[in-house]
Parts: sequence; structure tokens; C-alpha cells
Amino acid sequence: MQQRAERREMAVSESSVAELRAQVAGAVIMPGDVGYDEARAAWNLVIDQYPAVIVRAESAADVSAAVRFAGAHGLGVKVQATGHGASREADGAMLVLTAGLTELRIDAEAQTAWVGAGLMWGPVLAKAQEAGLAPLLGSSPGVGAVGYTLGGGVGWLARKYGLASDSVLAFEVVLGDGRIVRASEDENADLFWGLRGSAGSLGIVTGMEIRLFPVSMVYGGNLLYPVAQAREVLRRYRDWIATLPDAMTTSVVLLNVPPLPDVPEMLRGQSFAVVRGAYAGPATEGAALMDHWRQWQSPVIDMFQEMPFAAVAGISMDPEGPMPGAGTSVWMDELSDEAIDVLIHYGTPQGGPPAIVSTEVRHLGGAIAQAEGVTSAYSLRNESLVLHAVGITPTPEAFTHVMGQLAGLRAALAPYLTGSVYPNFLEGEEKWARTADAFSPEVLEQLQAVKTKYDPQNIFRYALDIQPAG
Repeated sequence: MQQRAERREMAVSESSVAELRAQVAGAVIMPGDVGYDEARAAWNLVIDQYPAVIVRAESAADVSAAVRFAGAHGLGVKVQATGHGASREADGAMLVLTAGLTELRIDAEAQTAWVGAGLMWGPVLAKAQEAGLAPLLGSSPGVGAVGYTLGGGVGWLARKYGLASDSVLAFEVVLGDGRIVRASEDENADLFWGLRGSAGSLGIVTGMEIRLFPVSMVYGGNLLYPVAQAREVLRRYRDWIATLPDAMTTSVVLLNVPPLPDVPEMLRGQSFAVVRGAYAGPATEGAALMDHWRQWQSPVIDMFQEMPFAAVAGISMDPEGPMPGAGTSVWMDELSDEAIDVLIHYGTPQGGPPAIVSTEVRHLGGAIAQAEGVTSAYSLRNESLVLHAVGITPTPEAFTHVMGQLAGLRAALAPYLTGSVYPNFLEGEEKWARTADAFSPEVLEQLQAVKTKYDPQNIFRYALDIQPAG
């Protein structure tokens, strides 16, 4: 490890970095500097990267200076706000941290927001809710708003209002040559098309203007059933979602609650089959939809209730702090009986502690598939069942074991998959290696053309494997 770090220190000289420090307001950090290990960390603690230079940007101008420096010194550029969804490790690269770009403006009358690249969804949600409005955030307010949106963005309002990327009106972007431009339907329209779905492979977005939606309350939560009933729950869920209105976005989860001290004792170390979701409409209508389950059998725990949308994090109950983990994601063509058996085999205890903590199938479609007139690089609109499976990996041995179980899950599910992937649910080398599976061949070819125009040197090569043409 020490030899690896020393090789990276030789990538740029102290004198050239001194020039960069004079050009930016934020901090410039090199290997050996105080704070280097903290700055290079991603949210997933498994990511272990050693950048040649790290810039803590405080403005779009800082980002521009960092990109121009990287181009002059032959460095690739990786951008990181919260560190969620990290792809390739930024060894020997320029790592640009955008957490300092936190400008937030809400226009309640126009129902829009300007969101800086360093903001997580939490502050955006809180400010928007003061005006009775909501952004199309995901399951966790602790995820970076811009990075989530660039990959598409599917949350608890997805079936009613569509993708987060569909809500974008404009981006401020730093290009591969350091220029700062605006991208919208009217300016750099090809770049605007490509940014929405390409997961940060075309430039560094320093801010975005988005639409907000009139949602202040939802009917949401979780129904927890004994894991012994997992097969019945999954089959019933398969039939139920075929009847749901677009205002209802749901998922079904095989959940193995870790035996951790901060977990409520009634859940600690237990396994459940969980139905979760949110209804963006009157609570009486949402309750009637969930009575389908209550009348079938009372759950062990019933958490569904009318709630402020500001409390949406309580639906997914995602961990808030950094942690080591591994996951995978694939699109399923259906929840056949055979596929259900595979999910149960890998996602529930089989005579010992399961390696996969959460095996979740989200039901999408609705407004995502019906987005008339919306064109973007996101090309998975006709997919409707996305699987996301994750495990906790506190040790190298645990990481190896979880990765083996995830690989086994994918292999056993192969006959029941569409062949596509959703990049926002992938991390590490799998995210980069499966780029072609995230797009149709036509969209990928068009993305390569956009890449050639705006990043011909492939400076931004650490998100997805989108190469300039030729």
C-alpha cells in the first residue's frame, strides 16, 4: 500500500500544485497532507482510492481551474459530492469534491429550485416542503442531489411524476476543457440530453435548476411479514402491482436486520418479507390500497400511515452514515415463481446468517414510461422491475463472501432478467464494466458523439465507460 501511495505522489510536482492553489479558493490536498485520507474517502468505506490531487471546490470557478490543471498534466478527473455510487477508484487522478457548492434557491411561485452540486436531498426537501412542494428525491435524503439526478433518479414519487432527471430545467456544467456552460433545451441541447442519464460522464455539473411538485403529504410506510411467508408475499405482490394506480410507488423486500445495537430490539437479528411504498394522494385512497394486505393477513408490524413527505426517509430506512458494503442491481422481466424461489434462496436465512442484508425489487413504470415529449440519455423507460441487493462487508473476508453471494444471485436469476442495469444502483468496477447494459445501442452511440464534442480527451472517465468516438 505504501508503494502505491508513493507512486501517486510522483504524478504532479509541488511547484505546479502551488500554482493551482493560487487559482482556487478551496483547499488543494496532496498525498501526505493533513486531511488527505479524510478527503479521499467515499461513502462506501470499501472504496480505497489514492488521487494525485484533491480539490475541495467552493465555486464553479474552482472546478474549472481543477479541470484545466488536470488536462494540462494528463490526469483524469473524478467528481465526488457525498461519495455515494462511486465507480472506478480515482488512483493517480484529480478528485474534485463539490460538497462546498451548497447554493439553494426555491421559487415557490414558479415551483422550481436551484440546487448546488454539493447539496444532499435533505436540505432541498426541507426548504421545498416549507412551500408545500417536493423535489423528486430518492429513498434517502442523505444522497447527493446532482449525482442521483444525473443517473436518472427513481424515488417514491417516480410512478406519478417520473424520473428526477426529467424534472431538470437546466444545468451549469464544467466541460473537459474547463469552460463553464449552461445546458438546457435551448442551450447546448445535445449536452442537456446526454447529461440526463449518463451519470456524470460528460462534465461536472456544478448546479441544476429543477421543477418541484405539489406534494406535502403521502400515505407511506412498511408492512413487515414473517420471513417464513416470503414466497406468499412475493407472489401476492406480483399480482397486486398489476392493479396499482400511478400514484402508488412500491417495492417488496427480503430484509435481514443486522444484530446491531442501534437497531430496535424487536427487529434486531430478525428477517422479514416487507411491502413498502408511498401513495401520492388522499390518505383514504392509500389506506384502501393497503387493505389488500391487511385483509389477507395482519403483518407483524404495520408502519403505513399518512405522513409529511418531509419524513419520507422513514420508508426506506436507509443507513445515514458511511459504511462498508457491496451490492448489485439488475432489471427483471417478471416475478415468476422460479425467480421468486431464487430471491428467497439468496435473500433469506438458509440455515445460517444470510450474506445479503436487503434484496429489494422496486416496481416502476407509470410516469417514467409515459414521459411524452421527454428525450434524454436515460433509455430504460420500459423496464419496470429493478432488483437491488446489498450486503455489509466490515472485513475483506466478508466482502469476498458477499460478492460471491451476489454473483450467485445474478447467475441464478439470469433466465429471468432483461439484460439491462440501472447505474445508480451499482458501485465499483461493476458499474463501470456494465456501462453498455445501461443504454440502448442507439443511445450509447449518440452519447459517444456527445462525449467526442464536449470531452474529446475523456477527462471524465471515472463514472461510466463512455468513450469518445474513434
